[in-house]
Amino acid sequence: MNFDEILRLEDFEPLARDAMEAGAFDYYVGGAADEVTLRDNVVAFGRRRLRPRVLVDVSRIDTSTTMLGTAVSMPVALAPTALHKLAHPEGELAVARAAAAAGVLMHAATFSSYSLEEIAAAAKGPRWFQLYFHRDRGVSRDLVTRAAAAGYGAVVLTADLPVPGYRERELRSHFVVPDDAGPGNYRSDSGDQDLLGYFTHEIDATVTWADVEWLRGVSDLPVVIKGVLTAEDAGLAAEHGAAAVVVSNHGGRQLDRCSASVDVLEEVVDAAGGDLEVYLDGGVRRGTDVLVALALGARAVLMGRPYLWALAAGGEAGVARAIELIRVELDNAMALLGVTRTDQVTRAHLM
Repeated sequence: MNFDEILRLEDFEPLARDAMEAGAFDYYVGGAADEVTLRDNVVAFGRRRLRPRVLVDVSRIDTSTTMLGTAVSMPVALAPTALHKLAHPEGELAVARAAAAAGVLMHAATFSSYSLEEIAAAAKGPRWFQLYFHRDRGVSRDLVTRAAAAGYGAVVLTADLPVPGYRERELRSHFVVPDDAGPGNYRSDSGDQDLLGYFTHEIDATVTWADVEWLRGVSDLPVVIKGVLTAEDAGLAAEHGAAAVVVSNHGGRQLDRCSASVDVLEEVVDAAGGDLEVYLDGGVRRGTDVLVALALGARAVLMGRPYLWALAAGGEAGVARAIELIRVELDNAMALLGVTRTDQVTRAHLM
């Protein structure tokens, strides 16, 4: 396929729908309950207006930044998402290669189709490991120590899934995970074939902030808390030794009718007060969305569904095109905003 004809990230979605099994596509695209938060994540960016400055020398644009000291080519990372083999046989391996070639950070998920070691071996780009706390704490400890040994740069604890959200699309489709796409880091002993069963039987609903301190003691990797939507929890993250937080509502897949991520970003940034790096996850579809998040104080954003659609449409080449599209849009938008580096984007650039 000629991906030059793909001109925006959302162009990949109908291609993914055609390429994927219907239940698997619904798993990727769906949200919780009425999907109000799912839609609002995208719509909320459209409510923001930028304030460009003119007569600035923008002949050279530098989109690079750092995330916890790790150099990346732009403030856009690939979010942790599960079971990439549902989209393409090469799954996370294809994503890792595309991310490394572009110099962007990839998150490997606990429920990845390939093991964290296989993902690390596929490409040598920057990568972090996303963790769910398991009922068997030994499983969590093993995953983190494996990630540290495999060269991952941080542990990203997903904190907003003590139980799965009420996802009607998954319930209606009765979707089951094919044997060849299941979790590569371990095999569930629960006997469940459905995704909700995996979470229900494996994930620990008793986790509290005290467990963050336990996690920090498992390895030397910095801990990032993903799923923070309030100033109160940003303060607790700093108090318990987190290095960063991700403002995220799990892509609208958990508690429906909670805030769009971008609508609470500034609240979390203010509460972090420089003690934490703050990232945004949810609804990023354009380079201008990245600028909005930076203007509100985010260090970087995470992008999820768009690269999954691209993976389904074209494997590694599709993901590479998706990354290139957001980079080109960001470069263009920075020039038109009147900035040449990402650290020049401030609250003054936003209405």
